[in-house]
Amino acid sequence: MEKVNIYEKLKLFNGYWSPKILGEVNESNVKAAKLKGEFLWHSHENEDEMFYVLKGILKIRFRDREVILNEGEFLIIPRGIEHMPVAEEEVHVMLIEPKATLNTGDVRNERTVEKLEKI
Repeated sequence: MEKVNIYEKLKLFNGYWSPKILGEVNESNVKAAKLKGEFLWHSHENEDEMFYVLKGILKIRFRDREVILNEGEFLIIPRGIEHMPVAEEEVHVMLIEPKATLNTGDVRNERTVEKLEKI
């Protein structure tokens, strides 16, 4: 049991859209990520996904609307809902999601991170 300073952990990496594992809670990972630009349309068939904004403004697009998340706000996206995160400027987020969750969900391409680094 050791405390974690998420802001110190965020200083350890620079890449975008590549979540890092900060810890584990039961069968879920607590992750941090830096985001910038548009991601891709995807969904997670078996997992809910939570985005908690630590820094910046994150837009989550859905096919019928969009949600703007400011610092200190979070959104839980239920499994099976297609979405696309967009960060016009650099955004820092904390994610809590099952260990099996791929960052690109049901899409596999060059942005898919199969094995996450633990920091």
